[in-house]
Amino acid sequence: MKIKEIVSALNEITGGRVVADLSDITLGKNPFVVMKSSNIPGKEVIEIPGLVFGDPEKEVKKVAITMTLTEQSIELAGATGVDLIVAHHPVADAANSGGVTLKNYLGLYGISVIELHEAFHGLHPGISYIHGHRAYKVDISYGGIPGNIMYVGKVLEGINTLKDIIERINSFMDIKREFLSLENEKSVYGEKDMVNSATGALAEVFLGEPDSKVEYILHIFPHTGFEPVHLLKAKSEYPEIDTVICSISRVKRESPLVKKAEELGLNFICGNSHAYEIFENGLPLALALKSYVKDDIEIRIFREKVYSFPVSSFGSDRIKEYADYISQNYLIKNPCGR
Repeated sequence: MKIKEIVSALNEITGGRVVADLSDITLGKNPFVVMKSSNIPGKEVIEIPGLVFGDPEKEVKKVAITMTLTEQSIELAGATGVDLIVAHHPVADAANSGGVTLKNYLGLYGISVIELHEAFHGLHPGISYIHGHRAYKVDISYGGIPGNIMYVGKVLEGINTLKDIIERINSFMDIKREFLSLENEKSVYGEKDMVNSATGALAEVFLGEPDSKVEYILHIFPHTGFEPVHLLKAKSEYPEIDTVICSISRVKRESPLVKKAEELGLNFICGNSHAYEIFENGLPLALALKSYVKDDIEIRIFREKVYSFPVSSFGSDRIKEYADYISQNYLIKNPCGR
């Protein structure tokens, strides 16, 4: 099966959102070709849903679905014979390839890359479903801000309290197994003070009690630009709202969003973090793509976890000796307190 056939399958899955030719980019014909910029000089990126590196005519035998392309992904793909990586998030030179150019690194291992991101968002109700509600209003540019996504939904049958929502999320994400896995790793490494991205930011209630009743949900994603003024506006437009869920990105308890929710008498839950998007979006995409490809095409899922170790216990004794030698002899110029 050729890469162009997989691109075609993804185009059908996304409802025609994948870039078909250069005019989609140069003439602005594809609305999912989007510039993302914080106005930090040189750090912007253009999202181009479709094939960003590789030959469309190349034959593919093994495909990996991942959220964010990293050097970890590239090395794993190279070592396990993956021909094509389908990355959810946009790909940029150096940033997603260990500081070197994508062409040199991917070309070395014969790996092609497709990205989707905004072209995939909005295709399914999965994130609201996992969080226990069915959205009856979806706005992807609330307040006139492109990408400022907001859902308004009614809870699913069997969801009556905040506790029900938390337990539902934890069940979908198999949190018990995540903690069991972490405890096993702590034992292997002999380090109790060890955290990872799967267990470090769990669903939790910020406002309300576990048994607080819930019926109408405002589901927001703070990293898209949702601010207290939008919360005030949403509550006035949908006065039935009793609970705010923020997911993918989270807020602190002292956040202005939480304070505004408290003023409005709303419950507030932090749901799944971005670390679980591989389940919310990656797995459905992998299963959908599997139905389009030939039986001899293997589809894998690449999942990354980020771990936090105390510096004093990180690595073997030999690597610690190496790191100490390097830092003392080559890096430290003016030690603190000396």
